[in-house]
Amino acid sequence: MIHSLEETIAAVCSPPGGAARGIVRLSGPGVIDCLKRVFRSEPDQRAHGATRSLPEAGPLGPAAQLPLPRRATVVDGSIQLDGHGRRLPCELYLWPAGKSYTGQMTAEIHTLGSPPLLEALLQRLFQAGARLAEPGEFTLRAFLCNRIDLTQAEAVLGVIDAATPRQFQVALNQLAGGLARPLRRVRDCLLDLLADLEAGLDFADEDLELLGPSQIQRQLAEAAETVAALRDQMARRGVASPTSRVAIIGWPNTGKSSLFNALLGRAGAIVSDQAGTTRDYLTAELDLDGVRVVLVDTAGVEPASRLDPVTGAAQAAGAEQAATAQLRLLCIDSTRPLNGWERAELRLRQADRLIVLTKCDLPPGTDFQGPAVATSSLTGHGLQSLWGRIREAAVLASGPQADVVAATARRCTHSLRLAAACLDRAAALAREGGADELVASEIRVALDELGQVVGAVYTEDLLDRVFSRFCIGK
Repeated sequence: MIHSLEETIAAVCSPPGGAARGIVRLSGPGVIDCLKRVFRSEPDQRAHGATRSLPEAGPLGPAAQLPLPRRATVVDGSIQLDGHGRRLPCELYLWPAGKSYTGQMTAEIHTLGSPPLLEALLQRLFQAGARLAEPGEFTLRAFLCNRIDLTQAEAVLGVIDAATPRQFQVALNQLAGGLARPLRRVRDCLLDLLADLEAGLDFADEDLELLGPSQIQRQLAEAAETVAALRDQMARRGVASPTSRVAIIGWPNTGKSSLFNALLGRAGAIVSDQAGTTRDYLTAELDLDGVRVVLVDTAGVEPASRLDPVTGAAQAAGAEQAATAQLRLLCIDSTRPLNGWERAELRLRQADRLIVLTKCDLPPGTDFQGPAVATSSLTGHGLQSLWGRIREAAVLASGPQADVVAATARRCTHSLRLAAACLDRAAALAREGGADELVASEIRVALDELGQVVGAVYTEDLLDRVFSRFCIGK
């Protein structure tokens, strides 16, 4: 729901839980009036970055004045939490309208990060005229005040949710306008082209030609090429998996759990000389230089005749994990000959499988011959090479990387497909000498679809869908 921009909103914007510092954010036209009722500056304080000093502290009321800042300002002071004179020391950060994140007058109160204190501070601000902000409402106001477009709003959430350096950089690039800039350029070009076409239609009786056919065709072809490239980028990001699953499989007691722990760098699985120690699969999510990988340690494969109900369930779960993995690490014990199951497994040619020789710090005893990564979980031998092979496979499995936040790709792919199709039809009409009215009609539809991508055209349902994913305070 879109609330009135005339209301003043407040919320805790620091992470939940206790900390040395907590932050309460306010935004709206009534920020100064609200703060005058609760904030008192320290005597002889100057607003850091301001051009004038503040009045000395006094009782709250008309005498307690705050500056209307022309630029970012910091004021030392305190907040009265109740009617008993108890005050909470704080720093007050002020941003004027037009120069803040939301585009409105904005303030942040930085104080002790105690959750009960922050809640008491919020209640005091509510009494002074503010209301609790809805999830994502600060960013929504930034959008409604034209500080950012919808792709940049989604990039804010992308920065918050980024799990790898690669995702963080993609979100930062989109927040800085990396996606919005080409979209705005193509929209501006199409708007100019549409204006010229419609002017030509309005003055058709005067035989006025603002643009020649070759110019129209060239501009439409350039716009169609740009939108098609963005469409393909969105489609790649929409289908690409953000993580790859890597399953460690093999016969019991081949060192699967030891390899799992060694790759993890910590003890995540129980390790024992007794076969069948792992009775269920374990998972751990890792970041390999910007590539996210889910590592899965599965129970050892055993003949059906040796399975009890619990082991059978573990076998089924492990088989399911192996079937859905993008890469399977088949562990072969380098200290003993191959068994029948391993020979049968090795006869299968599988591109998504990597052979890993384990226990290579011990005397060799295997009759396996073929390409493999030799490792020792005890000494760490071969682990770096194995990590490199896993990363290569994960990059291939995740598909081409696109410089766009996943949420934006999911929302915008359909609109960009429609816009690209409209521009293709408009270009074909222009080449074949079709009526300018038909060309203009296709351009209008394309502009509407592109407008939905950046938020120049939006509905309340669309904004609810975008901003409902935010938490309160953002």
